[in-house]
Amino acid sequence: MPTMTGPILVLDGGLGTTLEEKYQAKFSSATSPLWSSHLLISDPATLSSCQSAFAQAGADILLSATYQVSVEGFSRTKTPEHPDGLPRDKIPKYLQKAIEIGGGAKNDDGQLALSIGPYGATMVPSTEYSGIYDEDHDNEEKLLRWHKERFDLFRSPQDLTQRVDIVALETLPRTDEIRAVRKLGIGKKFWISVLYPNGKAMPDGTTPDDAVRAMLRPEQGSEVPWGVGVNCTKIQDIPSIVRSYEQAIAQMIENGEAREWPSLVLYPDGTNGGWYDAVAQTWKMPENPPDVPWEQQLLAVIKETGDRAPWRRIIAGGCCKVNDSDIEKLRACVSRN
Repeated sequence: MPTMTGPILVLDGGLGTTLEEKYQAKFSSATSPLWSSHLLISDPATLSSCQSAFAQAGADILLSATYQVSVEGFSRTKTPEHPDGLPRDKIPKYLQKAIEIGGGAKNDDGQLALSIGPYGATMVPSTEYSGIYDEDHDNEEKLLRWHKERFDLFRSPQDLTQRVDIVALETLPRTDEIRAVRKLGIGKKFWISVLYPNGKAMPDGTTPDDAVRAMLRPEQGSEVPWGVGVNCTKIQDIPSIVRSYEQAIAQMIENGEAREWPSLVLYPDGTNGGWYDAVAQTWKMPENPPDVPWEQQLLAVIKETGDRAPWRRIIAGGCCKVNDSDIEKLRACVSRN
């Protein structure tokens, strides 16, 4: 009989879209290339209010406001003091602020996860939905070099990874990027989460069973993640993806490629059938949204996979268009079941 080692944990929702919809934040690649991380510079009080709202809604885990952080993003961010862009030596204080704000917003018994997005999230326009990268970042070796440089920002001058409970490597669109981040030498609990824009494969064509194998297969010089996940994917596509994960992991354990079940992290978008138009940089919503509310659809997936598979833990929350009100509803569903 499948059993987990602890209760279901609730993750927060989409920080950037919530800031836009409920806090009147405005983002663009021209004025705020760091997107939600821009508030670390422009309006930390509003960022704190938004993250606190997720905690008050019942989120057990908050993601730090660092998803789009990069040296390039800061260099394109202009301030009165730095009209030509923020130099590298000014970055650490903003990363420290992200951890301070997230840590201050979480509940007393809550956790803080260090959010780290893919290279594509820092491109202009962003390409995590397509996985199409430029020539300087188009293979595992080049991506590892870039991710190491970015990850070093969190470790110098002080190791901020020691001030968070977990590291979240999110929205990866490519298998070579999965392999690259596993070689970062994180040295603590982390999860890897990927996306399936068409519900069947990652942007680079990798199927869910091959994706989970890339995340978990033992390889020299690579760390095995504590959790595997799906984010920024339509809720109606989650059930079949999770089944593929289950089948692949069970096969890996049977073949001796994996020793134990990881945790499962699910945070689909909250568009209820909508999609993001990367060219227009706007959300397209369906004329007829589904009858079953988002949180109930997600709860059904959680219950079904929990009955079938012995996941270490299940973490569930939301991605784009999921705000604190949605997380409050999810928290209530989880608490009742």
